[in-house]
Amino acid sequence: MKTTTITVQEKLVPVYIDAENTQPAQKMLRLLTSALDNKLSNGKRALKNCIGSLISIEIVGSEAILHSYRESDTLALSLY
Repeated sequence: MKTTTITVQEKLVPVYIDAENTQPAQKMLRLLTSALDNKLSNGKRALKNCIGSLISIEIVGSEAILHSYRESDTLALSLY
């Protein structure tokens, strides 16, 4: 599993990328940041709350699992 960090709402969030993923890590990170920016501007309030309290992100296949402080706020976000 590869580990890197991205900046989301001015805070660093660790991103864990599954080693079995067939796409390059840089492409997955571009898709992730694009999806997060889109959801922050156009998403529902529950999704914005989840993104606001992120503690880590795990990319498995074509989905990003957004882990937040409260387990009930954890969401899966499709990258495609």
